[in-house]
Amino acid sequence: MTAGWHVTVLTLFPEMFPGPLGMSLAGKALENGTWSLESVDIRSFASDKHRSVDDTPFGGGPGMVMRPDVLDAALTASRSRLSQDQRERGRAIYLSPRGRVLDQALVRELVSVPSLTVLCGRYEGVDERVLEAQGLEEVSLGDFVLSGGEPAALCLIDACVRLLPGVMGNVETAGEESFERGLLEYPHYTRPAVWQDRAVPEVLLSGHHEKVKAWRLAEAERITRDRRPDLWQRYEESRPKAEAKSRRRRKPRSGSTLEDGVSPVDPTAETAPVPNLD
Repeated sequence: MTAGWHVTVLTLFPEMFPGPLGMSLAGKALENGTWSLESVDIRSFASDKHRSVDDTPFGGGPGMVMRPDVLDAALTASRSRLSQDQRERGRAIYLSPRGRVLDQALVRELVSVPSLTVLCGRYEGVDERVLEAQGLEEVSLGDFVLSGGEPAALCLIDACVRLLPGVMGNVETAGEESFERGLLEYPHYTRPAVWQDRAVPEVLLSGHHEKVKAWRLAEAERITRDRRPDLWQRYEESRPKAEAKSRRRRKPRSGSTLEDGVSPVDPTAETAPVPNLD
């Protein structure tokens, strides 16, 4: 296999890949070898003349179940093409609504290993025995159901690829995004400075980097607290107790004061040149 982070996707629809992963930043990284992708047609491992990959479920019930013998053959053949390091340290997952919910922490885990094998299910799912035999981890995008694992695989791979070294232009960008600090991201503004009578918060025009940083943190905290109480609780629990006690809750709005009583725009503070956003 080529150097870099490698992904193998096992699917009934290999033509769906790379799809959007062949465009923009992910596509450029794929082209220059930062990562590589192999899509494997599961149906090519079927043994009958109809290339059957599914059968009726034992115990009855609606729908069809993907056969363990076909999936095992596809997984075994795919893994045999990996390097020894990729086989030993790589991860193999099955995209399933009952799996561990994908979050940024798991994305960082997956991108830290040399290879990722992704099994995309269809129909009612796959035979449980192949998950056990192949040691597949189950991962879910959330509490909803898709018609197949392929859209979920595209999302998962994109989330991983953008964290690979050199893929994103500004290395600081990833650290500022939602979930990286356990918070949702702060609001963004650009030109024009006034649009439909809505002005950019003055602190962002001040040139005072520390005040901008404080405003962004306070806004990220406010948004997380208001919109995602589950994330806010984990964020609060993760902070040192001494810090949690010493800080009052921040709820700044445009032009409001911060918790220390200093206006976001302090005319006496030393500032950098104000950008022209007219």
